[in-house]
Amino acid sequence: MVRALAILLLCQLAGTIIQQGMGLPVPGPVLGLVLLLLILLRTGGPAVELRETSQGLLKHLGLLFVPAGVGVVSELPALRENSLALLVAIPVSTVLGLAVTGIIMQWFMNREARPNA
Repeated sequence: MVRALAILLLCQLAGTIIQQGMGLPVPGPVLGLVLLLLILLRTGGPAVELRETSQGLLKHLGLLFVPAGVGVVSELPALRENSLALLVAIPVSTVLGLAVTGIIMQWFMNREARPNA
């Protein structure tokens, strides 16, 4: 379990270092997740220990959202100040995201259905 946690944390650290070093607009942990994915693709998948540790973390995922909830509560004045923009941006971005996802899905489905020439 310690080795598996070390792998997960090192990937997150590497992602953060890459993000900070290159000034990328993507969060470091997301880059770390991509790095972990690349490692797992190269090695043929996760070891049993890594799989079990990851599943254990996923079982308690709700606890990992507590800091985010505290952050939202601490920013309530800013949320109130920008409430109109948020009330517009959230539904519009959701609809746009769903539309783009649907268009891309249709494109892939049509592409797959075409016979190879």
